Amino acid sequence: MAVDLLRHLRIFVAVADKLHFSRAAEQLGMAQPPLSQAVRRLERDLGAELFDRSHRQVRLTAAGMVLLDEARELLAREQRLRTLARRAGDGGLGTLRAGVPPDTTVAMLSALLSACAEHSPGLSVDLQEITTEEQVRLLASGGLDVGLVHQPVDATELRLGPEVCVELGVVLPRTSPLARFPEVALAELSGHDLVLFPRAQAPGWYDRILDTCRAEGFVPGRLRHASNPEFVLALVHAGHGIAFDQGAVARKEPRVVWRPLAGRPLTRRTTGAWPAGRSAHPAAPRFAELAAGVLARDRTAAALRRDDGPRPPDGPPRPWSVVYDESS
Repeated sequence: MAVDLLRHLRIFVAVADKLHFSRAAEQLGMAQPPLSQAVRRLERDLGAELFDRSHRQVRLTAAGMVLLDEARELLAREQRLRTLARRAGDGGLGTLRAGVPPDTTVAMLSALLSACAEHSPGLSVDLQEITTEEQVRLLASGGLDVGLVHQPVDATELRLGPEVCVELGVVLPRTSPLARFPEVALAELSGHDLVLFPRAQAPGWYDRILDTCRAEGFVPGRLRHASNPEFVLALVHAGHGIAFDQGAVARKEPRVVWRPLAGRPLTRRTTGAWPAGRSAHPAAPRFAELAAGVLARDRTAAALRRDDGPRPPDGPPRPWSVVYDESS
């Protein structure tokens, strides 16, 4: 048996190093008779004597000297195999297929990959830009190991990591009368069209946005859909509607302004998700934790940049809140 062979080789190497059966047995923590029997069994299996016992001092035979180097190499490879298997079982090796939503920033992606490389240098992370809806489908079918999704989602077959919550504000044309105020109530947006991401990207979050708008007194005159942030800003600037955003993208476009929403009614919740059950990738939970930490830092940095920027004409903006919620 392979396991017996490896055991016998360990005993052989111990005797070869000590050239003394009793000392080798003491080193291995076993009695001498079983050790001698194991050496005899190995010699019978290999068809060659490994030790010359004809003198008072034990010596390696020619066959023993040849076997010693091979045995050491084989035992070293066995140890490496065990180490690799253990690291793979802990999620430190192999490939992790991870999905991130299309609105993920370049800075966040770079920080996430750096965090993964620092934590698990041997793990290859295959990042894919995928909508929340598609991520949920791929997680269920086995096409994805872990994802970052915008809540709410159907988590019946999923495990969820810590949430990062970001309050959204409104993006307006700089010429809008509402741009003069430090914050805007949703009800004050009545009559405006709304530029929103396509519902297929994140149906639960899409519906929650519209439900919240209606509850707060804002019924969009018309819904326009756009995925690309630059296209969204272009539509807002052209007067084709307003949009909701965390502010980082809008800050780069001087022809639009970002204002907090009064009462902070819109909070986007992002969380890591992976399949429930034993088939889950062992690195998925840690990826979700790393992603939550990176998202929280990314949002905090964006908030500080906004606070350092120009103040609205009617007073300073309300503080931007980032909530790192680990209770979910």
